[in-house]
Amino acid sequence: MEVKSFTFNPFEENTYVLYDETAECAIVDPGCYDRAEKTQLKEFIQSHHLKPVRLINTHCHIDHVFGIPFVCEEYGLKLEIHKGELIVLKFTDQAGMMFGTPAEPMPEPGGFLDEVDIVKFGNTELEILFTPGHSPASICFYEKANKQLISGDVLFRDSIGRTDLPGGDYETLMKSIFNKLLVLDDNVKVYPGHMDTTTIGEERRKNPFILEWAGRAGR
Repeated sequence: MEVKSFTFNPFEENTYVLYDETAECAIVDPGCYDRAEKTQLKEFIQSHHLKPVRLINTHCHIDHVFGIPFVCEEYGLKLEIHKGELIVLKFTDQAGMMFGTPAEPMPEPGGFLDEVDIVKFGNTELEILFTPGHSPASICFYEKANKQLISGDVLFRDSIGRTDLPGGDYETLMKSIFNKLLVLDDNVKVYPGHMDTTTIGEERRKNPFILEWAGRAGR
C-alpha cells in the first residue's frame, strides 16, 4: 500500500490517500478547506489514475472533515466512521463558528465501522483499532501486511492527541495507546493526523507522555 499525505486547512491537518497496484484508493480524513486544496487532492488522484472507492475517517473533529462534502460529491462516495463519532460530526457547524472556520453542511454517513470490520480496497486490507480518548470513538487503520498505521489524532511524534475537547479523556486515551498501539511491532510506521510520521518503536522509547504513563503504571 502506498500512502500519500497532504497537509490542509488552517489546523495543518494530514489528509491521506491510500492506494495500491490496482489503482483503487481510499481517502482518509479529507481536510481540504479551500478551492486550491481541493484541486490539489483532485489533481493527485487524476495524475496517478486512481479510483477512489472508500471515504473513511479516523474521527470527526472539524479539521478532519472539511473536505467530506467535496469528496462525496466529486467521487460519489459515502462517508464511513465509527458510530460513536456521529455526535461529533453533527457538531461541525457549531465547531466552525467557535474556531472561525465555517464548514459546509456534512452529509449523513453511509455506513459505520467497528473493530470487527476490515476496510478493503484493491488488494489492500485495513484492520480497525478502536482507540477512544481524543474523541469519543476514534479509530486507527492498520495495514498489517506492510506494518503501516493511520493513527488520526491518537498518537503523534513525541506527543498525543489533546483531551480537552468534548468527549476527550486523558486516561482513556492513554489506555488506548498502550492496549491497542504499543502492542504493535516497533517498526510499524505511524502516519498521524498532524505533523511528521514516526514509528511505534520511536514513540515507545521517546514519547514523554508514554514514558510518564509507563512510569506511573510501573511498566
